[in-house]
Amino acid sequence: MKDLTIFYTDDDEDDLSIFADAVESLPKKIELRTYSGGQKLLNAIYNPPPTPHVVFLDLNMPGKNGFDVLTELRQSAEKKDIPIVIFSTSNEPSIIEKCRVLGADLFITKPILMKDIVKSIEHALAINWKEFTPTPNNFVYKS
Repeated sequence: MKDLTIFYTDDDEDDLSIFADAVESLPKKIELRTYSGGQKLLNAIYNPPPTPHVVFLDLNMPGKNGFDVLTELRQSAEKKDIPIVIFSTSNEPSIIEKCRVLGADLFITKPILMKDIVKSIEHALAINWKEFTPTPNNFVYKS
């Protein structure tokens, strides 16, 4: 039995594979569902099971990008409370602020080292999302 399910969406197959390796190394039993685009993620979220404990979302994807997905989920009455972690190569303040305003729960700039990727995933999974409120001070996680 898996402890929890996380969804990760990225159009880069290498990033999907690296993320899967990082999740595999965690001590918790996690079911990871990966999707290669925003529309595929939305299809999975709107057609459970499973329902994700948290969604890791890349921003720069063809078709429905991360901003589109974030906006759509936050406007959905039944899906608006799913925690969304932006997992992006960007570290631009304007992009980070846009994600916060659109309703993301956490922003992580993709780390380069595997140990830092693992730490960032562990950090996101340790958050009590029912009680967490993103603020300018806790919105960005730096490994």
